[in-house]
Amino acid sequence: MKSLEFIQQVINGISLGSIYALIALGYTMVYGIIRLINFAHGDIFMLGSFAGFIAANYLIGNFGATPLVLIAAIIFAMVVCALIGVIIERLAYKPLRHAPRIAALITAMGVSLFLEYGTMYVASPQPRTFPAGIVPEKVYQFSGLYINQQQIWVMIVSVALMIALQYVVHHTKIGKAMRAVSHDTEAATLMGINANSVISVTFAIGSALAAVGGVLFAISYNSFDPLMGIMPGLKAFVAAVLGGIGSIPGAVVGGLLMGTTEAMVSGFYKSTYRDAVAFLILIIILLVKPSGIFGKNVREKV
Repeated sequence: MKSLEFIQQVINGISLGSIYALIALGYTMVYGIIRLINFAHGDIFMLGSFAGFIAANYLIGNFGATPLVLIAAIIFAMVVCALIGVIIERLAYKPLRHAPRIAALITAMGVSLFLEYGTMYVASPQPRTFPAGIVPEKVYQFSGLYINQQQIWVMIVSVALMIALQYVVHHTKIGKAMRAVSHDTEAATLMGINANSVISVTFAIGSALAAVGGVLFAISYNSFDPLMGIMPGLKAFVAAVLGGIGSIPGAVVGGLLMGTTEAMVSGFYKSTYRDAVAFLILIIILLVKPSGIFGKNVREKV
């Protein structure tokens, strides 16, 4: 029975960790390009839930509740949040590109608060739920293990997007440009690469992935609100650091490890300690291996 319970918590953890991984990818991509911790990223995740909710309500009202509605809602949320991500980068971060890092960090916190309380002002602080029927309420049982439709959707969509991202980064022209700018922005610019466009595309992709995470989180936990991005955003940041911030595979592994650890703590101990364990992991990683699992130690001139 213990082994079954352990496997069940692993399944739950992979489902949650897939969402953390989608958010962590945005953190790690932006950091890899411009060395910025975008603390407003968790709020892009929140805006993705609201954008998906608006699209789902409209489509269900006109076409009825089907799984295609969920796909359309995800695509709409990706487009909206990609645009928001680009606007934030152009208005808030681009003017500070050559400023001290602390200025960009404080600006990111300001953007985060603006998105949270701006959304609260426009949409009210009331928690919302996605329309019923968008994902069938069906639970599958295999030898004493349970997995529901929401978890299946989360895993399929997350894996598909992670594979697509790897393809974009390693097999497309924009992916090569992103890697070049990440390695040396000045040299890439001299070679004819438009660094500003690459940075905007990076923000767009990262924000789109966070939007998908927001929609999947909302349908999995059946509740979302303007402040929902704070804790998942922080945990995804921990996941990015755990995997090695700047490393795409590291963000995925870190997210899955974070989700699995959280599920284990909730399942075998007390759910009230799961947040504390997440930040304990961050402290341990910073003490033992600050570069993370896939990160490399880089000497930096002071």
